[in-house]
Amino acid sequence: METYLLDWANLLLRWAHVVTAIAWVGSSFYFVFLDSSLTPPTDPELKRQGVSGELWAVHGGGFYHPVKFAVRPPQLPGHLHWFFWESYSTWLTGFSLFTISYLWNAGTYLVDKSVMDWSPQAAVAVALGFLVVFWLAYDAICRLFGQREGGDRVVGVLVALLVCAAAWLACHWFAGRAAFLLVGAMMATTMSANVFFWIIPGQKTVVQSIRDDQPVDPIHGKRGKQRSVHNTYFTLPVLFAMLSNHYSFTYTNAHNWLVLLAMMGAGAAIRQFFVLRHGFKLARNRHPWPYALAGVLALVCVIVVLAPAPHLAASAQASAPVNYAALQPVLAQRCYPCHGEQMQMKNVRLDSPAQVAAHAQGIYQQAVVTRVMPMNNATQITEAERDTLKRWFEGGAKLD
Repeated sequence: METYLLDWANLLLRWAHVVTAIAWVGSSFYFVFLDSSLTPPTDPELKRQGVSGELWAVHGGGFYHPVKFAVRPPQLPGHLHWFFWESYSTWLTGFSLFTISYLWNAGTYLVDKSVMDWSPQAAVAVALGFLVVFWLAYDAICRLFGQREGGDRVVGVLVALLVCAAAWLACHWFAGRAAFLLVGAMMATTMSANVFFWIIPGQKTVVQSIRDDQPVDPIHGKRGKQRSVHNTYFTLPVLFAMLSNHYSFTYTNAHNWLVLLAMMGAGAAIRQFFVLRHGFKLARNRHPWPYALAGVLALVCVIVVLAPAPHLAASAQASAPVNYAALQPVLAQRCYPCHGEQMQMKNVRLDSPAQVAAHAQGIYQQAVVTRVMPMNNATQITEAERDTLKRWFEGGAKLD
C-alpha cells in the first residue's frame, strides 16, 4: 500500500510541478522578450511620465500596449500583480517530488554502490547540501563581482566553473540518474532563491519608497534584473536535467558528467540566441546565429559520441529464442527483490508467468532497450542475462 500511495503522490506532484513550471518559465520568457523588444516611447506624454520603453503587440484578437517605467511610475495603482508564486510553487512541488522520488528511497535511487559505497543517510545529507552550498557559492560570486565594472563576464565564467565542479562531483558520488536530477534541482533552487532573496525584496523596497514618497535607489532594480537574467540562462539546462531521467543513454555513459555539461551548455547557448534575437530585430546587436550554431553543434557532438557501437552479426545459438524456464532464474535473481512477493515497486509483480506476460513489453523496454532496470543495477544483472531477456521477448515472449 505504501508503494501504491507513493506512486499516486509522485504522479500528482509531477503534474502540479509541470503546471507551475510552465507558468514560471512562461512568464520569465515573456518578460525577457518584453525587455529586449521595448523601444523608446514616441508619445510626448509617455516621455513626460518617465516611460523608458513601450511595445505594441497583437494577440488573441486584441491589441496590447505595455510600457516600462525604468525607476518609478508617477503613481502606484491600487493593485499590483507580483510574479513570485509561480517560482515558489515550482520549487515547493519540485522539492516535494524529489523527496518522495529520491530521498524517501535513497538506498535505491540515490546510491549506486559501484559509484560511491555509502549509507543512504549520508547520501541524503550530501544531496541536500548540494542545494544549499551551490546557492551560497553562487550568491557570494554575485555579491563579490556582480557590481564591478565588467563584473557580469566574471560572474558568468565563475558560475560556469561552479556548475562544472558540481556536475563532476554529483556524477562521481551519486547514481547517474540522480546526479543529473540533483544538478538540475541545485540550479532550480538557486533560481527560486534569486526570486525569494533578491528580486522580490528589491521590488518591495522600491514600492515602499514610492508609497512613502522617498527617492528610489535604482540599485534594487539593477540587482533584481541581474538575477533575473541569470535565471533565464539557467532555464534550458535545468529543463534538460529534469527530463534526462527518461533517457538512460545519457546518464549511464562512463563520462556522464561531460554529457550533462555539454547538453546544459547547448541549452544556454540556444537560450542566448533567442534572447539576442529580439535585439537583432531592432538593430541593437548582430545576428546571434553563432550561438544557435554552437548549441546545435554541441548537441550533434553528444549524439555522435553516445551512438552505440555496431554489433557483429550474432551466431545462430546466441540469437536462438529463450523459453520461460530459462528466463525464470534471471527474473528470480534480478527482478524479484523489487517485484516479488515481499515488494512490488511501481505496483509491478513479476513472480508468476501471468504477471510476466502482462508486463512483457515493459520488461523488455526497461531492462533491454533503456536499461534503466534494475535501478542503478542494484541486483547486478549481467549483459548475458539482459541478452536472455532480449531473446525471450523477441522470440515471442512465450510462457511454455
